[in-house]
Amino acid sequence: MDYSNIFTSMQAEVTLIAVIVLLFLYDLIAGERGRRRFSAVACGLLALQVAVNVVPGTPGEVFGGMFQYVPMHSIVKSVLTVGTLIVFLQADAWLRRGDTAHKQGEFYILTLSTLLGMYLMVGAGNFLLFFIGMELASVPMACLVAFDKYKRYSAEAGAKYILCALFASGLMLYGISFFYGTTGTLYFDDMAARITGSPLQIMAMVFFFAGLGFKISLVPFHLWTADTYQGAPTTVTSYLSVAFVLMTVLMKVFGPMIGQWQTLLYAVTVLSITVANLFAIRQKDLKRFLAFSSISQAGYIMLAVIGGSAFGMTSLVFYVLVYMAANLAVFGVVSTVEQHSGGKVGIEDYNGLYRTNPKLAVMMTLALFSLAGIPPFAGFFSKFFVFAAAFKGGFHLLVFIALINTVISLYYYLLVVKAMYITPNDAPVAPFRSDRYTRISLALCMAGVLLLGVVSAVYDGINAFAFGL
Repeated sequence: MDYSNIFTSMQAEVTLIAVIVLLFLYDLIAGERGRRRFSAVACGLLALQVAVNVVPGTPGEVFGGMFQYVPMHSIVKSVLTVGTLIVFLQADAWLRRGDTAHKQGEFYILTLSTLLGMYLMVGAGNFLLFFIGMELASVPMACLVAFDKYKRYSAEAGAKYILCALFASGLMLYGISFFYGTTGTLYFDDMAARITGSPLQIMAMVFFFAGLGFKISLVPFHLWTADTYQGAPTTVTSYLSVAFVLMTVLMKVFGPMIGQWQTLLYAVTVLSITVANLFAIRQKDLKRFLAFSSISQAGYIMLAVIGGSAFGMTSLVFYVLVYMAANLAVFGVVSTVEQHSGGKVGIEDYNGLYRTNPKLAVMMTLALFSLAGIPPFAGFFSKFFVFAAAFKGGFHLLVFIALINTVISLYYYLLVVKAMYITPNDAPVAPFRSDRYTRISLALCMAGVLLLGVVSAVYDGINAFAFGL
């Protein structure tokens, strides 16, 4: 075996492991003064990792085809890494608190381990490596959800997350075992030639999809999401909502059975968008509200998947990039308000926020408008592309249902805007100045919300490699 392939085809994974090891050693040997610069070191190393890996390389494979690399993977991994970098920036103030300062190293290493698991899922060419990557992404995430185990509902959220993750993993493995039994292989490429759509394979696909649905909280597998979002630390919650990019592998796994899974995906998409929107209207806690928002957004992402085309794949990656910018902006505002107001996360706590913290209120408004799909923000363009991909695939009724739901989502996003600008409050959140890292993260997110839609080079760059995923 030519081991040099590992450093070319797995360059992103190797450099991320190097970052994890360096941060582990820094946590071990840094003194009191050094630990105060932990956030700067972590963000600097991760920014360097993005810079090294953002340019796509040449296709290749290692470990006998278990891991495959195509240029599109560099784009997807870079999107994930930038999202993680923004989470690190937003987590700085929270990690400096007295009850979490001694756990900075654990937070960074667990978060990067989750990112490494996502990398492996994106590059997997074999079900075994895919499953290892999925567990590497899930288990550290449970630790992150329960990070504030002595505060509020964090321990309960961690327990619910790990139990649902275990159940999902069991279902998925059961489905994979059926696939192995009927095809005699775990390699995606070999399996594609041997899939016949037999009843046993259809049942295997349903089990696999059910496990995947739990992981990315699609209806009807979504019941853990709101409790976990509410109980997890806010910076961890924002990271949870990025994780459903693992759906990018669905096309790679089930391409030959497209006729069978499109019906299943159709039903799940309609349910996810509709049920999540109706439940979001009733929420009073902002983190639970954003949990149902993320379920709805996962449903919109399925519109790009269901067409099964290169255009759909481009739309999917672009949608995830835009959604990540807008969602992390919202969570950045929620997190900084929570830190400076003694833990206020209710929608009514934001009444009159514009009077005391106008800049944060404006940023929150722009991000919510992008999530709702209002022009000229990037969210409008990303929704347009996923709708166009589904329409092009012949799913006209599905697009119509999604458009109706977009109007419903606009209503509940505007409830938050109404609270900040119109609803009176005798004791609004006091004026405060957020820390430097939070301001940098919000500036990056606002740049994404305002520019990603109008700077066409971003979409064109993704489109150039769309056939590779």
